[in-house]
Amino acid sequence: MRRVMIPIKESDQAVAFAVRVHPRARKNAINGEVGDTLKLSLTAPPVDGRANEACVEFFAKLLNVPRSSVTILSGRSSRNKVVRIAGISAEELRKRISI
Repeated sequence: MRRVMIPIKESDQAVAFAVRVHPRARKNAINGEVGDTLKLSLTAPPVDGRANEACVEFFAKLLNVPRSSVTILSGRSSRNKVVRIAGISAEELRKRISI
């Protein structure tokens, strides 16, 4: 396993980072990095916000935080998103998403 090196913005006891979503994948998983973005595969289709919901649920389970702590700040209708997670530090995030 190696540490993820994407930029993570930390403020007000929350972190924010960029994600590139690949919908309709075989499984939900982090597949590495693309530039300054975390590459995320999701089984959900990009229809009716289902991929966004799957993204929120994926990070809530992975990081063991409530779903209400995970929000999509920007990119709700795009593959490129910025995800915010409350109640976790950048260091803790890097530990838990090591790939």
